[in-house]
Amino acid sequence: ISLVSHTALMTAFMNDVSADMVFAQQVYGYGRPGDALIGLSTSGNSRNVVRALQVAKAKGMKTIGLTGRTGGRMKELCDAVICVPWDSTPDIQERHLPIYHALCIALEDRFFSPYPE
Repeated sequence: ISLVSHTALMTAFMNDVSADMVFAQQVYGYGRPGDALIGLSTSGNSRNVVRALQVAKAKGMKTIGLTGRTGGRMKELCDAVICVPWDSTPDIQERHLPIYHALCIALEDRFFSPYPE
């Protein structure tokens, strides 16, 4: 489930409650123990992503992070973190894209392949 795709929920929640908690609220509602949350933040410190990861950990979910060089706060919250060795936002985002797609391909292969290994 893409947490950024629920535009009506996001705008209402950010306006009425808190932008920091917009993803956390969705993780709280949708997440189940054993599910996985992938968080992306170039700095690793985006509060809305950090809060979502905190909720995911509290719910017994697995957490994966894609960040820049240092990993930021996400580094301590993720079961697995991929820190691309760049500092500028465009450079980091450019490297996140093929990593994200590789993860999606591997997961689709594992869960939906007619010939699992």
